[in-house]
Parts: sequence; structure tokens; C-alpha cells
Amino acid sequence: MMRTSGAAVVWVEPHRLQAGSQVRRPGGLPDPDTLAQALSGLPGGPSHWIVDDLCAPAVLLRDVLGLPKGVEARDAFFQWRYAQSLGLEGPQSVQALAVDSDWLLAGLPRELLDGWLQVATKLNRPVQSMVPRWLWLYNRLAPSQTGPGLLLSLDSSPDGNHTGSLVAWGSRLSLLRQWGDPAPLGIWITERILPTLAYLQREGTLPQGLWVWCGSTPDPATWSEVPVPIHVMPPDVPATEAL
Repeated sequence: MMRTSGAAVVWVEPHRLQAGSQVRRPGGLPDPDTLAQALSGLPGGPSHWIVDDLCAPAVLLRDVLGLPKGVEARDAFFQWRYAQSLGLEGPQSVQALAVDSDWLLAGLPRELLDGWLQVATKLNRPVQSMVPRWLWLYNRLAPSQTGPGLLLSLDSSPDGNHTGSLVAWGSRLSLLRQWGDPAPLGIWITERILPTLAYLQREGTLPQGLWVWCGSTPDPATWSEVPVPIHVMPPDVPATEAL
């Protein structure tokens, strides 16, 4: 990733668009006019984008035995594997990151990304980097931990349902599960979190805690069934961030 200092943060979720300190509720991913209005309030210069997990779904590839030679052939391979893994048909823009011996593929529909880039470039707020919300949270959290952990990254809709991701790590990123069908927290706990914890326990990597980010402060009583300590992450989004 390219690095700079003091880039304005643009936070994009279906139910929230935050550019710097200004927050909008577009009721869906922003159209070009809404995005232009948000970006126009930022100082000129690079921007760092954090986008909803299911807007930019990711795949953790294991046991990749060999890669094609050449940049173009390798890019085509990762785009094919990404689309195949997620059952996608339209053209995708895919970024591949090496995770020890594994590969993390994160992508966006090419048409959507091109539209965002055009607006940002036209307004002199070029996109310096763009990551899914779960990866931004993981990069801020995991390096400070000394044992296995589990991260819950949620987009919370006004009706009280959630979409998002579960991410586990031991000595490295080890598991990524994402759900695009909205569900209340009770369903997340009984049908998604508890089965994942059971799987991790069988694998011998039971997390030392579950870190929760959902853009608000959930009721602690909600998590009484979860057999590991719960840590609620602050929902604040920075207006700027060093890259």
C-alpha cells in the first residue's frame, strides 16, 4: 500500500457516508452527486477510503501451489479465483495481498470503483488507498494482541439488522467468513458466532476474546451466551489518518 500522512478518511457503508467529520445518511451506496457533495467538503489532497465489507467482499485463499508467471497472468488468475469463489459474473477490480503462504483477495465491481475514482480525481481528492472495514479494524487491532482473537465487523441498518464479517487470527489471519443477508444480533450469535467458536476450538485456536465493531455500543446482556470475553471497539471514525 502507498503511504502518506494526514489523508482525509472517507467511510462508505450503505447506511452512512462520512467524509472527514461530515456524516450523511444516503440510504444506500452513494450516487455520484451525493459522493461529490461529500468529497467537496474535504481539503484537497489524497483520501483514504474504508468501505463496507459486503461492498468489497474478500476471499482468503489457502494452499495456492503455484502462480502464473508475469504480472498480467497473475492478475488474471486472481481475478478468476475471486469471481469463482464468490460466484460473481461482472468485471471485478481485485487486489491481492500476501498473508504468509496464503493470499487475501479483496475486490469491488469495476464499474462502481471507476465511478468513485472519477469523482475523487475530478475534485482533487485522489484515492490513496481503499480497504474493507474489517481489514481496517483488523490492522488496528491484531498487532496489539498476544494470542488468538476473533473480530466481528458489522454494518448496522436502521431496522436493527446487521451484515458483516467474522475474522479470526492466531499467529496470522486464519479465517474470514462474511454474511450479506441481514440478521439481528441474536441470530449472529447463535448461528454464526457460536458455530465459528466451536470450529476454532476443534482446530485448537480458541480465541482469547471477541472484539465487536458495529458503529454503536451494543447492550452487554446480548452477549451472555458467548463463552469468551467481549470487547466493544469504539465506534468513532477518524476524520484523517496517516497511511
